[in-house]
Amino acid sequence: MNPVATAARIAAVRANAAVGNQAGVKREMEAFHEDFRKSIKRADPGRRVDRDAARAAARSIDGVRSVVWVDHENLLAIVEANELRSQATIDSICMALEPLGDTLGVVVNLQSGAARTGDELEVLSRNCQLAPGDRAMLQRNRQIDVIAPEVRRQHRANQRDSGDQASADAAIDVLKDSTPEM
Repeated sequence: MNPVATAARIAAVRANAAVGNQAGVKREMEAFHEDFRKSIKRADPGRRVDRDAARAAARSIDGVRSVVWVDHENLLAIVEANELRSQATIDSICMALEPLGDTLGVVVNLQSGAARTGDELEVLSRNCQLAPGDRAMLQRNRQIDVIAPEVRRQHRANQRDSGDQASADAAIDVLKDSTPEM
């Protein structure tokens, strides 16, 4: 919390209390509480985003093919093209959800429906109001990817170390032939 803003709020509460303005005291205390809640990254439980309305709003974004809630805080959207799997698309979805409630309680996860490689299939994830990798209070960092990023990195390192590109290409061909299209 900003110490100057906090001191100003406390002074405003005291000033309102001194003149008997209970509505002013209440208003300033609610604002103080809101500032504190945001500073500790706690979603407002009284302003939860409506799940059905959020699905419809996210689905209305250009390039979003389908939307589903994974749990009460993780929204998964499948986009039509690899280049749409971006922070800009997450921003667009979050802006569409903003009028529906407190988006601090929502993590948007994007996956490309046009992915052809493991890297393109990787899920991009971010809380609507926070930086990538950051989560709200009590919000767990849920692993949405089928293959954990650590396993993917190790696999790439193993392929580089083996130097056998032909066997790697054969493995990719087997995966392509045996994996149904989405």
